[in-house]
Amino acid sequence: MTSKSGRRVLVADDDEAVRRVVHRHLEDAGYRVESVPSGVEALARLRGAERPDALVTDLQMPGLDGLALLMEAKRLDPALPAIVITAHGSVETAVDAMRKGAYDYVEKPFHKDVLLLTIERALLHRMVLEENLRLTEALAREFSLGNLVGGCAAMQEVFRLAGRAAPTEAPILLLGESGTGKELLARALHYNSARAGKPFVTVNVAAIPESLVESELFGVVKGAFTGAVASRTGLFQQADGGTLFLDEIGEMRIDLQAKLLRTLESGDFRPVGSEREEHADVRIIAATNRDLGTAVEDGAFRRDLYHRIAVVVLRIPPLRDRIEDLPLLLRHFLGKLGAAGLEISSDAMKHLADWHWPGNVRELENELRRAILLRGSTGSIQPGDLSPEIQAGRPPRGRGDGRLDLRAIEIPDEGLNLSDLEREVISKALQKTGGNQTRAAALVGITRQTLIYRMEKHGLK
Repeated sequence: MTSKSGRRVLVADDDEAVRRVVHRHLEDAGYRVESVPSGVEALARLRGAERPDALVTDLQMPGLDGLALLMEAKRLDPALPAIVITAHGSVETAVDAMRKGAYDYVEKPFHKDVLLLTIERALLHRMVLEENLRLTEALAREFSLGNLVGGCAAMQEVFRLAGRAAPTEAPILLLGESGTGKELLARALHYNSARAGKPFVTVNVAAIPESLVESELFGVVKGAFTGAVASRTGLFQQADGGTLFLDEIGEMRIDLQAKLLRTLESGDFRPVGSEREEHADVRIIAATNRDLGTAVEDGAFRRDLYHRIAVVVLRIPPLRDRIEDLPLLLRHFLGKLGAAGLEISSDAMKHLADWHWPGNVRELENELRRAILLRGSTGSIQPGDLSPEIQAGRPPRGRGDGRLDLRAIEIPDEGLNLSDLEREVISKALQKTGGNQTRAAALVGITRQTLIYRMEKHGLK
């Protein structure tokens, strides 16, 4: 429960007997109480330097009535909880007051315990609102667009567009390799928008079994399918009023894309197994490390959905293409990891700058964390503190950047059939992964849906 000590309650009622009773009950309970006989005097107190933590007001007062006082009070202090006192038979008016911002009402004649419990709950509600506001402000500072690190021209352009897009309601598509910071940018976009005080909900589409994606997004009612032992709220409903971040959207099944498109257009959706439609007000930020343009041409991604989510497109370059940002990023991560004063030797810096960073910024942060933990007794990070592959300048087996040196490919004099070549590459990828379509698609740099389309095209099973 809330601490009453120091909590100020303003009481407004033109009935002196009621006013005295309320004043005494609250004072005996430990509150600091100020009571006035009119709405006009209450408004003057609300405009004063020492504002109350809660307001208790009668609805029927001469001059400025309780409803008008309530509306002025909420204008001055939107977080102020107000409890209205209503006579028997005037409950409808009290309910109207709640629609206009009152926290609750008590009906005359009221019991002392009912009044005190209502006040206690109202103040607790205010504390929760204030704490949420503090957390939202802290998150907004942490994820300020100004805190994103990048000095190169490409990143500056990303920040410029992000700053213009964040306050809008436009859907945003983030393109970039794994580890480039797409989720961090998505959070910054959310916390620099008018939805900052509402939920930011994330989901990695590729990490959810295909059979469960629909129920995760839209919810499910008990008994809808085997294993649905209880009803569950979907991510759209959880994100209502806020932002839903759909990571790896390119991995979504084509039939679910149609349902997603309908929800994005209308806000309406139907939980799995339900006959009733729900509605959610959600802003979408989507991300992918795939080429959605190719997926669209291959029929693996809906063209209409692509245009719906790609109103604003932000392309985050891989770290190897903005290596000039390395000193800025290193300084940022050293501070984040509590080693702001630690130096990096020039030889170690050369190794870091020469590395191709297949895991991008995420890999850089983890590499620095490792070096800080395992470094020797010297006051700086030396080449010997770095991972063996970075010291050697080549990736270990199975950890290349996945790119073939296409310049080494020779085309025979008699030519080759490109379709046969594609079929063979896909077949080899499926053999290498034991038929795992998701891993095979990742090996050849396409989405799973595109892989399935091309398997059907070439008659592969």
